[in-house]
Amino acid sequence: MTQPPPPPPNQPPQPPSPQPGYGYPPPPPPGPGYGYPGAQHNPYAQQPPAYGAQQPAGYGAPPPHPYAQPTQPLPGGQPGYGYPGQGQPPTVPMQPQPGPGGGRNRAALFIVVAAVAAIALIVGGGVWYARSSGDDGKTHGPVSSAGRTGGTGGGSGDTGGGGGKEKAPDDPAARMLFDVPLPRTDDTVVTSGSWLTDTVYAKSGIAEIVGYDPAEGTERWTVKLPGPVCSAAAHVNKDGLTAVVFQPRMPAKNSTAGCSQVAAIDLGAGKKLWTKSINSGDFPITFQNVTVAQNTVAVGSTDGGAAFDIGSGKVLWQPKPDDTCYDAGYGGGDRLVAVRKCGSYDNRKLQIQTIDPKSGKVISDYAMPDGVEYAAVVSTDPLVVAADVGDAAGDGSGVSDYFSLDAGTGKLLARIPAPGDTYGGRCDGISRIEGCKQVVAGGGRLYLPTEEHDGKGEYTKTNEIVAFDLRTGKPAGGRAEAGDGYTLSPLRMDGGSLLAYNAPPYNKGGQVVAVDGGTLKVTKLLENPATREVHEAETGLLPEYAEILFGKGRLYMSAVFAHKPSSVGTKEYLVMAFGTDG
Repeated sequence: MTQPPPPPPNQPPQPPSPQPGYGYPPPPPPGPGYGYPGAQHNPYAQQPPAYGAQQPAGYGAPPPHPYAQPTQPLPGGQPGYGYPGQGQPPTVPMQPQPGPGGGRNRAALFIVVAAVAAIALIVGGGVWYARSSGDDGKTHGPVSSAGRTGGTGGGSGDTGGGGGKEKAPDDPAARMLFDVPLPRTDDTVVTSGSWLTDTVYAKSGIAEIVGYDPAEGTERWTVKLPGPVCSAAAHVNKDGLTAVVFQPRMPAKNSTAGCSQVAAIDLGAGKKLWTKSINSGDFPITFQNVTVAQNTVAVGSTDGGAAFDIGSGKVLWQPKPDDTCYDAGYGGGDRLVAVRKCGSYDNRKLQIQTIDPKSGKVISDYAMPDGVEYAAVVSTDPLVVAADVGDAAGDGSGVSDYFSLDAGTGKLLARIPAPGDTYGGRCDGISRIEGCKQVVAGGGRLYLPTEEHDGKGEYTKTNEIVAFDLRTGKPAGGRAEAGDGYTLSPLRMDGGSLLAYNAPPYNKGGQVVAVDGGTLKVTKLLENPATREVHEAETGLLPEYAEILFGKGRLYMSAVFAHKPSSVGTKEYLVMAFGTDG
C-alpha cells in the first residue's frame, strides 16, 4: 500500500501506543491531526493484530470419507504468517487443474511431523440483511458488508447497473445518528462482528453482543458471553440467525483462553441459541473462522472443519482422526465453499470445494495452482477466490491473483492478476478465509480499488475503482474516480450497482457512493459532517481495518478491537452511525 504524503511543518507529536493484551501487538498511534493536508487518511488506525505462527503437521493424500459420522480429530498446526518475496503475477487465462487423487475420496498414510505452537486470536465479522420488513415498510434482501463476501445472487454472467435498494436522497448531507464509546480496557480485546437487519444493528463489545435500534441507537438487547469474541460470521440467514466463535472465559493479561466456543445468535430475539465445542483428544479445538450458509454454521481450523445445524446445534460433521487433508475454513452465504488443504508444509496443495451445507457432499472441486499456500473466499455467488501465488504480491496484501470459478463444475473461468503496486484491497487467507477487504464480486464483475496515487492538489492522494469481467478476466473498461483527496473502497453490491465508501480529505467528511455496474458512473448517497471531532473519529475507522456497513441510507462504522485509551485525548468510538434526513 502506498503511504500518505508527509504533512507540512509543525506536525503535532505522535502519542504513545496503547498497551497490548491477549497476545496482540499494540494498536498503532493515530494519523496526523485534523486541519492540514496529509490528514485525510489514517492507514494505521484500528489495524488488525498480527497472527501467531505455528508449525503444521504433515499430510499425505486426501482421506476416504471426510464428512462421515463425527469422530475425534488429531491436532494440527498453523503455518507461519508473512508474504515474503517479489515477482510478477501470472497472466490470464489458465487451464483448470484436476484435484489430487480425484478430490476427497482417496485413502493414504497420515504422518504427523511437527508439533503445535501457540494459537493467536483472529479478527472477523460482517453483515447480511435479514429478509424482514423494515421501518420503511419494504423488505430488504440480504446484502454483504465491506470486505466480506460480496455479490449476492448476481452470478458471474449478468452485467449492468440499476435495480438496487439504495436511492440517492434529495440532500446527501448526513448527521450523526448515534455513537457508542469505545469500551475501556487495559488490554487489547477483540470486538469483531457487526450485523444489520431491518430491525436491529448489532455489534460485538467486550464479551458481549448488543443490539441497537438502527436509527436511534437505543439498546434493544444484550447477549453476554463468558469471554471475548474471536471471530464472527459475515452472514445472517433468512431467519435472522448468525454465529460467533468466542473464548470460554476472560483470559489473563497478554494471553488467550483459546477460541473454542461456537454459538448461534438470534438477532431478532436477541438471544444465544446454543454453544458447542469440538475436542481434539482431551482438548478443545481452537477455531480460526466461522461462517453461515443457509441453515449451517461452519467453522475451520488447522485441526480441520466442523459444522452445526444453526437452529439446534446438532453436529453435521467434524474432523476425523484419519484425515490426511483438512478444511482450513469456509465461505458462506447462499453457498458453502471449503478451502481444503492437503500435503506437507513444503508441498501444500489447496482445493476449493463447493459443498452441500447440510450433508457436506462435494458438489465441485478446483485445485489451486502450485505455489499457493493460502486462499481466501471473496464471494461464493459468484465464486471468486483470492490467493498470493508464489508470494508474488510482495506488499503484505495477501493477493497476487483472483480466480473466478464455476461453482457447479469447478471449472476455472478466469484468472485475474492483481499486482500489489497497482491495486488495493487485502485478503487474509491464513486464518480468516472470508477475510477480504475492499474487494467485491457481483453482477458478473470483480471490483478492485487502485492503489493511491498523487492527486491534483498539493499533498493530496486519490484513487479509482476498476472492474474485471468474471468470465473473461478482461478489464471491463472505464473507472470510477474518487475525486481529489478522496480514496474509494468497495463495500458491497446493491442490485446491479456497487456501493463504495469514499475516505475523505482533511477538510471534508467521508461519503458513501453508488457506482453503476454498467457505466461506472458515481452517485453520492451520503456525506458525513466535516467537523473536526467527527473527522478525527471517522479517520480512525476507515475500511482498511474497521467494519463499514451501509443500508437504508445509514452508515455504520465500527472498531474491531478495544484497547487502552490513548493519552492524546482523541475520542474513540466502538460505533459511529450516520444518516440523512431524506
